[in-house]
Amino acid sequence: MALKQAVHDKIINDVIRAVKGKDWKVLILDQLSMRMLSACCKMTEIMSEGITLVEDINKRREPLPSLESVYLITPTEKSIRALIADFQYPMKTLYKTAHVFFTEACPDELFNELCKSIGARCIKTLKEINIAFLPYESQVFSLDSADTFQLFYNPSRQIGRIVNLERCAEQIATLCATLGEYPAVRYRSECERNAEFAQLVQQKLDAYKADDHTMGQGPGKDRSQLLIIDRGFDPVSPLLHELTLQAMAYDLLNIENDVYKYESTTANDICEKEVLLDENDDIWVDLRHQHIAIVSQQVTRKLKDFVDEKKMRTQDKASMRDLSQMIKKMPQYQKELSRYSTHLHMAEDCMKHYQGKADKLCKVEQDLAMGMDAEGEKIKDHMRNIVPILLDQNVSSCDKTRIILLYIIHKGGITEENLCKLVQHAQIPQEDMTLIQNMQNLGVPIIQDGGRRKPQQFYQPQNRRERVSEHTYQMSRWTPYIKDIMEEMVEDKLNAQRFPFLTGGSRSVGLGSAPVSARYGQWHKERGQGTSFKSGPRLIIFVVGGMSYSEMRCAYEVTQAVKNWEVLIGSTHILTPAGLLNDLRELGN
Repeated sequence: MALKQAVHDKIINDVIRAVKGKDWKVLILDQLSMRMLSACCKMTEIMSEGITLVEDINKRREPLPSLESVYLITPTEKSIRALIADFQYPMKTLYKTAHVFFTEACPDELFNELCKSIGARCIKTLKEINIAFLPYESQVFSLDSADTFQLFYNPSRQIGRIVNLERCAEQIATLCATLGEYPAVRYRSECERNAEFAQLVQQKLDAYKADDHTMGQGPGKDRSQLLIIDRGFDPVSPLLHELTLQAMAYDLLNIENDVYKYESTTANDICEKEVLLDENDDIWVDLRHQHIAIVSQQVTRKLKDFVDEKKMRTQDKASMRDLSQMIKKMPQYQKELSRYSTHLHMAEDCMKHYQGKADKLCKVEQDLAMGMDAEGEKIKDHMRNIVPILLDQNVSSCDKTRIILLYIIHKGGITEENLCKLVQHAQIPQEDMTLIQNMQNLGVPIIQDGGRRKPQQFYQPQNRRERVSEHTYQMSRWTPYIKDIMEEMVEDKLNAQRFPFLTGGSRSVGLGSAPVSARYGQWHKERGQGTSFKSGPRLIIFVVGGMSYSEMRCAYEVTQAVKNWEVLIGSTHILTPAGLLNDLRELGN
């Protein structure tokens, strides 16, 4: 079952429909619940369920004392105080009554404060619905908590760390509760803080399990696992220029809040268009993980199929490209044709950025990540390839920093003297040198420490799975390390010392070990494949400190390949390469 669908059903059934009565109501949300709702519900659908207005709890609102209100909010001090303020004057309450739904368990002190408030008697419903995460895609979730990066990795930001981690643990537990999972918890042992965080998650899971004994029951559910890893497990993937459409577009184009903006030219006008990239657009879902080399061909082919299917008359190839003319002639297909137009624009946009500057960077980055060139020859002197880029005035300091970091990671650390030379060559600002050194806070060796032995870096190519038979493009030879981890977990081959189970006991997850019904044999497996994964085991991977778009792609690839497992990936937030550099820059503060 898609993650978004699960959250959608819970919001509609357990919140909006749970409030009985035929009168119109106002829905009040805070930051997290607003994003949750936007991710999985349409405004028209909410309206059809009797909601006349959706409001933000943190903004000034017009009093509507004749209407009932439905609050879907996180039980934080800020949101609860705002709720109390709405009903603090009995003669001038903002709404007639309140039906309050918390995203997760409400802390006792805040609950008591709410109960003692003057407006408590206006509250007709008070429930916890246990969804406190963003369903970003069908197999991807986010906690929308970018602050965790600083609290987890910045030694000078320790105040509030445990509170933040407890909140994240609660959010992960609500995800498992929503999916009906009670997974075995594992963590990456190289980072000590992972064990502490895994304990917090286990405590929260146990609390939800005590409330709902059906959690984790069902065919294959005893094999479900939750793995907690820190961002230092693979510093390479979020730094590379990726060439699959979604990762490339979010890196090179100015996409904010998943909105892609571009200029569309019709006969005489140029107008700016804004398009939301989400799973309601099936063309985007088909293309987002495809390599840019084939995206334009794919869009053109899909468009041709669409035109043939609708029996539109097109004269030649030129008019195939000139979609604006087709939209004028066929206004009834405007929505579909506009989507094709958007994706052709996006592919062209990406290629313009690539051919202008990213192409020369990609080869050097891939060589550094792999330690060898496209022919499989080991590279003896990387500096010959790197120096021309560092001296190039047309390469941005952000891209130079990415190259320097990849070089240092490949070397397993360099001397401070050599780092200074690289930074001088590149003429990048001093703060970027600090940024590079801050990567050490993630457990990645940056400055060599005299005679100390280098710790083994498991993401380095020599320690990785062989992928010789897989078809790859020369500029996309690197596979994110998370894919190895996912595959090894599904095959029950993941190293139990480096990724121990929390309780010390292991659970068998081998592909062949699912119990087969004697009565029904295999038929139920065949029938359910590809449509719903509700009955099989799940692998949930959580990265503390951000995940990249290429890592999100791996969850879909592994799910596709193994069929009877569903892999979900989540993190505190989603990273672009520029976002990671900004996070590292902040670590010094």
